[in-house]
Amino acid sequence: MLKSLVAVLLFAPAVAQPQQAVATRPSASITASADDTVISRLVREGTEHSHVDADLQYLLDVIGPRLTGSAEVRRANEWTQQKFREYGMDSTALESWSFGIGWTRGPMTLRMLAPQRRELLGVSWAWSPGTNGPVAGNVMLVDARSLDDYQRRFAGRLQGAWVMLGPAQYVVNAADPPRTRADSDRVDTLIRANAPKTPDERRFFDIRYSLLAREQIAGIIHDGAKQYGLFTMAGSPAGVSPMPQIVIGNDVYAQFQRLLRRGETVRIEADIKNSFTRDTLRAYNTVAEIRGSERPNEVVILGAHLDSWDIATGGTDNGAGAIAVLEAARILKAAGVRPKRTIRFVLFTGEEQGLFGSQEYVFAHERELDRIQALLVLDNGTGRITGMAVQGHDELRDLWGSMFAPIVSSLGPLAVRSGIKTGTDHLAFIPYGVPGFNYDQLSRGYDQTHHSQVDDYNHTVPRDVAQAATVMAVNAWQLAQLQGLLPRWPKQR
Repeated sequence: MLKSLVAVLLFAPAVAQPQQAVATRPSASITASADDTVISRLVREGTEHSHVDADLQYLLDVIGPRLTGSAEVRRANEWTQQKFREYGMDSTALESWSFGIGWTRGPMTLRMLAPQRRELLGVSWAWSPGTNGPVAGNVMLVDARSLDDYQRRFAGRLQGAWVMLGPAQYVVNAADPPRTRADSDRVDTLIRANAPKTPDERRFFDIRYSLLAREQIAGIIHDGAKQYGLFTMAGSPAGVSPMPQIVIGNDVYAQFQRLLRRGETVRIEADIKNSFTRDTLRAYNTVAEIRGSERPNEVVILGAHLDSWDIATGGTDNGAGAIAVLEAARILKAAGVRPKRTIRFVLFTGEEQGLFGSQEYVFAHERELDRIQALLVLDNGTGRITGMAVQGHDELRDLWGSMFAPIVSSLGPLAVRSGIKTGTDHLAFIPYGVPGFNYDQLSRGYDQTHHSQVDDYNHTVPRDVAQAATVMAVNAWQLAQLQGLLPRWPKQR
């Protein structure tokens, strides 16, 4: 699930308003009619005949990492298209879009040279270059908060340095005792230290990478910011780094900080061999659908992103979501239902680099956006669905409550809340007035596993994914059977 680069989507150009006026707020009385026979068939199929475990194992253990632009993600596109066909979809397609510069991770060695000599573990930030041989340099902590502060303390003094940007994150172990007041004060201090507030601070944060590039630094060091030496991976062709960037574990990053504050010299050496493609790559979204029997041009979409980072196999982010969507399609077909509206299943790519695949999907399908009943996304890990955040549209509480009511006893508990969720593909649709949602899920350690080197099959919970797929199948059926389209949300221009 993307943690940055999403705000730009809120300013995406809106489609033209339809000729007929569309209400922006549905009636609070909209509810889903219960069809206990069909819903029972869907639940029984999803809980008693699940294909989740086998499909999840194949995607993660056989195909593996699915970095957008790689051969592996294209293999995943083709395999999921094949599975949709096998599960009886009325149509399937690989819809292409222009991704940008491809990047391939090469081998990397990292060692501390002073004040002690030892081998270190680290990985290269995605879409950052290699070092063209071993590069040694002193480590500097650049904790400036403004341009004036930077120029006074650091300008002209960083050439050849490996630069740490900001203090070490305070990582909390969920199994530890509750935080004391001192702990809370420390966390609050670090939050204040890392979050720009004033316009001057924001401007400095926007230009600090270009300032560091002018200094001809050796590279940037990022805090993994997770427990147990786990890393956090990111990067994008939208912002190809002009310098090497590496990620190290929180414990080592914090050690560097302590040593520097003691006045010790910290020196490291990195040898990184990454490469870029020269040409703009094509990426693909896997699309399949069950054609509607009465209103085929009106569409319910179930979505998740298929791409992952490449330092593990992308189990909790977001192989679990992708397989849940695939399984929801299988459940609907295996249960023999024929929805009134078309139910479409979309596995987006490019989510991790900036929601690119879902944004390109919206651009390509602009003419039909006013006929999309809703988009339901799963992208919060491997945990079972616990409910729905309605993006602040409290008038939809009754609808979601009525949709969950028939399945609470078998798949619940399921709750409805007002919450506005960010960070994944539903955000590409909302500016166009499409009702877009991202399910709430049990955490199951998601904050630790996602974007890390342990985001793999061992950290998935197939039974929870099966529950999520079944909930999605039921909800897609219910939305496809509603008497009318949900009124559009306000469009953002």
